[in-house]
Amino acid sequence: MMRIGLLGASKIAPRAIIQPAAVSADAVITAVGARDMAKAEAYARRTIVNTAISWRRRRSFHERPVDVMPDVGVADRVDELATRDALWAQLQLLPPRQRAAIVLRYYLDLSEAQTAEAMGCSVGAVKSQTSAGLGRLRDRMGPEVALFTTTDQRMTP
Repeated sequence: MMRIGLLGASKIAPRAIIQPAAVSADAVITAVGARDMAKAEAYARRTIVNTAISWRRRRSFHERPVDVMPDVGVADRVDELATRDALWAQLQLLPPRQRAAIVLRYYLDLSEAQTAEAMGCSVGAVKSQTSAGLGRLRDRMGPEVALFTTTDQRMTP
């Protein structure tokens, strides 16, 4: 049986192939009974071959280990997330119409006309409510905070 386990080549230890295959084959052979040992041995061999093929098809089989992991350099988003949380807290303090105008325009990305229709007012009212709300947010958050960046037009809670 160990010779059959060598089907996995040198990358896989033969025992790593034989063990799960033997457990599977043993369960079936025990359930069927050892009426015909030649068939039982053929079943066990086939199970080992199938297990070796399954191991080779796994993605992890083709991965190569490295001594040192490359530095990917993921950007730290803590400041961005803290600013976003502070923005949402300040947004809750705005009057309802200003808050609705900002959420509809920038969070739901509606046009001025669509926002006006949703709010039941004119486009001019949407513009003034949005301008007043953004002005208050800038006053409270500070001028250096980018309220709505070009990389992420939609705010998320």
